[in-house]
Formats: sequence, structure tokens, C-alpha cells
Amino acid sequence: MRLFQALFTVGKIHGLKQRQPAAQEVLIMADKKMMTLEGLKNLQDELDNRKVVQRKEIAEKIKEAREQGDLSENAEYDAAREEQRDNEARIEELENLIKNAVVISEDDIDHTRINIGSAVKLLDLEFNEEMEFSIVGSAEVNSLERKISNESPLGKELVGRKVGDEFEVECNGFVSKYKVLEVARV
Repeated sequence: MRLFQALFTVGKIHGLKQRQPAAQEVLIMADKKMMTLEGLKNLQDELDNRKVVQRKEIAEKIKEAREQGDLSENAEYDAAREEQRDNEARIEELENLIKNAVVISEDDIDHTRINIGSAVKLLDLEFNEEMEFSIVGSAEVNSLERKISNESPLGKELVGRKVGDEFEVECNGFVSKYKVLEVARV
């Protein structure tokens, strides 16, 4: 399991050579985040909740803390203000993610190849173990749900592959060999 987690966070990939993008392409795509439609909807739902529900709850906490009097030694007031700062920072982050989202359309995808929105089953050729997970955009990563980013070392190596392909991923000095067993849409 540790190797599985490490493959998504650090490592050096061997295999396909990718074309280096031109400087203009790098600047344009630097802030763009590829994601599934489900991932975009989840971000929008969280943003709506934070703006409508949580802002109101936090404002009420601040109001109640102010009514207690001296704000210089009011821990409840300080905690509510800190919660407000955190909420506003997350709102700003969500707005930027949504603004820069590039939703992968089902019509644009070759369903026989791995891409964002693919469910993948791999065989670890060394340990003869099967692994299953989904490829998602970097804003949707969730290791508990076995969702890995297309930008992670393993994700980069998988995108564009098809059933039967074998490849290697080096991580922390170890080389792991895998074979793609199944590709499906999530």
C-alpha cells in the first residue's frame, strides 16, 4: 500500500517520451486544471455551501462573540474570525479552480485508452497483485477513494495507454512494472 501511495506523489517515470510544450502553451495551461464533470460539480457544490451556509453560520458566531463584550481577550471571537479567514481563503481557491477548470468531454475521449475519468485495473508484474483506481484531475484526488491525478507520476504514465500495455515506474529507487488489464469509464 505504501508503494501505491508513493507512486502518486513522488517518482520518476520511464517509458513514453512526451513532446515538450512551447513556452506559450505552458503559460496558457499553467493555471488550467483538467477534471471530470463530476469533479467540477463537487467543487461548485462546496463553493455554494461555503458562500451560503458557512458564511452565515460564521457571521452568527462572530455576532455572538461580539455581544460578550471585550474583544481583546475573547477566544470565541478570535476563533470565529480565524474560521472566517479560512472559509474565505477556501472560497477564493474554489473560485480559481472552477474558473480554470477544463472539463473533459466524453465525446472527445477515445474510450479504449486511459484518460481522465477512466477506471483502470493494473497488474503489478513483480508481486502478481491487481490494483484498481480512477484517473482524475489534480483538484479531485482522493487516495481513500483510490482516485489519482493525471499529473501524478503514475497518472502521467497511464494516460494514453490501452489494455495490454506494459510499463515501468521508478519510485524511491525502486522500479515497478505494470500491465494494464482493464480500462472503463467511471
